[in-house]
Amino acid sequence: MNTSDTNNTPQCYSIRSPPFNYTHPINSVYFSSIFSALGITSNLIAFIVLIKSFRRTHNRSRSFFLIFLGGLVITDFMGLLVTGSIVVSFHLTHFNWRQLDPNCHFCNFMGMSMVFYGLCPLLLSATMAVERFTGITRPFARSTNMPKSRTVSMVLMVWLVAGCIALLPLTGIGSYHIQIPGSWCFFNISWNGSDMVFSLLFSLVGLISIAVSFLLNTVSVVTLIKVCCGQDRTQRRRDHEVEMMVQLILIMIIASISWCPLLVFIAQTVLARKGFQSVYLLLYIRFATWNQILDPWVYILFRRAVLKRVYPRLDWSRGSIMTLYPSFQNTIRRFTRSSLGSNLGSDETGETEMSNVTLPSTLKLPPSSS
Repeated sequence: MNTSDTNNTPQCYSIRSPPFNYTHPINSVYFSSIFSALGITSNLIAFIVLIKSFRRTHNRSRSFFLIFLGGLVITDFMGLLVTGSIVVSFHLTHFNWRQLDPNCHFCNFMGMSMVFYGLCPLLLSATMAVERFTGITRPFARSTNMPKSRTVSMVLMVWLVAGCIALLPLTGIGSYHIQIPGSWCFFNISWNGSDMVFSLLFSLVGLISIAVSFLLNTVSVVTLIKVCCGQDRTQRRRDHEVEMMVQLILIMIIASISWCPLLVFIAQTVLARKGFQSVYLLLYIRFATWNQILDPWVYILFRRAVLKRVYPRLDWSRGSIMTLYPSFQNTIRRFTRSSLGSNLGSDETGETEMSNVTLPSTLKLPPSSS
């Protein structure tokens, strides 16, 4: 290729130019079709479940949480629909990218979609962790009259942040390129110039989101365990908190397992200044796709309504998830008491002194012998 041809080559084809000769088993229409169909179906089912739950719930904290879940379901659904339809269409028709998209508009669109729908679940998980952390550890800091529109605004803000990051390559920070086997576009993972900046930005935003989710969820779980080991008079309200935290923890675990390999791979490649085999990038992308497939099943399966059907013989009269594991509850109560230390000691001392003061007043005086 001479210099004039190189200068006239659109940016998205300047590094890799289709068609590619790639016959690895992972590059198959069956993989793409199954992944897309399974993910789209799962998210549709989850969306229906969330709508029914939202209509039935009367708990404000849970309604806020369901709005976040709805935003996550919509994001996962649209991500699989947009990117999956392009990939499956390529495998079925083997269209020529250079003829179909000579100016890289289509490739840039898919690259932005990959970045946007990749970052959104991670950022939403971190935002949900912040919301639950505030609701559990500082319940009075959040106004009880906070409108649901504010939660919707938070979801829209996350979409806006992810969209701004996805648009950066169009401004010169990074660049989108066709990727082997020619069925998709992604940003160029390189240690040169602006490509390095965008690669590190994408990786760090994802890793920081996972770290924030892990830290805040850990604090929320510890706080919730201490609360749940108290008396039963507010157990029903606490069960909603437990149910939301279980779902949020599972979302965090799935996101961490699915995305960490790709995010670490990108950061390691850029910082080590070494090349990589395209098959590894494609493998990690496939692995990250499982996040959009498995997320909906957290909302579908891990609900009290489902658990009641799975364990119908258990005592659900209290409506308490903690009654599923009474021995675990006793262990946690002992651990919580020992961790609180002097605080519990002072509380128990105060209660003992109060009981000693009020005890004589409850005793009956013997009848007089007059």
